[in-house]
Amino acid sequence: MPLPAPRGELSAAVVDVLRGRRGLLPPVGDADPHGEDLTLALHLLYELHYRGFDGVDEELEWDPDLLRLRAELERPFLGALRDEVGTAGVADVVDDLLVERVPGSGVPHFLRERGQWWHFRELFVHRSIYHLKEADPHAWVIPRLRGRAKAAVVAVEFDEFGGGHAERMHSRLFADLLEAADLSSGYLHYLDVVPAPALATVNLMSLFGLHRSLRGALVGHFAATEITTGPSARRMVSALRKLSAPEACVRFYSEHIEADAVHEQVLRHEVIGGLLEDEPHLAADVAFGLLAAESLEERLAQCLLAAWEADTPSLRETENVLV
Repeated sequence: MPLPAPRGELSAAVVDVLRGRRGLLPPVGDADPHGEDLTLALHLLYELHYRGFDGVDEELEWDPDLLRLRAELERPFLGALRDEVGTAGVADVVDDLLVERVPGSGVPHFLRERGQWWHFRELFVHRSIYHLKEADPHAWVIPRLRGRAKAAVVAVEFDEFGGGHAERMHSRLFADLLEAADLSSGYLHYLDVVPAPALATVNLMSLFGLHRSLRGALVGHFAATEITTGPSARRMVSALRKLSAPEACVRFYSEHIEADAVHEQVLRHEVIGGLLEDEPHLAADVAFGLLAAESLEERLAQCLLAAWEADTPSLRETENVLV
């Protein structure tokens, strides 16, 4: 993956350091915590802990200056989310996730009722930023848990990583989906064209995963992901079959219907239950992780639907992207 084009002063400074042109890193100041510049800068810094970028020194993963900048970028992002989602009890949040707030709304509903093939392909591009590394961010929580919670997370992750079969890994299934849709399955291939709301959903789990102090929030995020995926995947399968989409596209979502129905119960009772049995003081963090995941997913959905309702692309640029 080559480095993407900067989207402002912060991301430009990060790109410069990653290219070996070290200078003074700018202050974060009053940068928009949900804006393109801060979001991309954070994403670049987090990616150093995954697969990195072509030609970038791997030692920069632990560069003190970049770590300090990352901490400065994380503060407004995390603070904005805490202000936006408020507080709630874990059980109440989980129950709310199982109920549609506005029946018949949301991206899967739009795609099932009015979706054209270009809408689906745009969605695949947005989701490629996460699904080509699916389950990796949540794996960071494993050494930070114990007992029931750890065993249950490992069981769920085992399924996410294909049960020991590389061709069944969910990241591989999504690569197959992209190829069947005549899109690139290259890791972060579409980073330049995906807007901040999609990048932020991945930043959130990276943020939670890289901080032991946020292990409860990461468990909450993991639970939110598994609880909401099953119903959404069912609608996506219906929408894709309506368009006679390639079977590899259908398979990715159909795989999640049955698996995540089981995972939901494991996450609720064994992971969250086991964690709070061991560390009851983390209940507020678990609830925050659930709420923050839902909040950023809703922000992304609004971005997509606003564009599609206006019959315009939701990507930052589309020339030569979807052809």
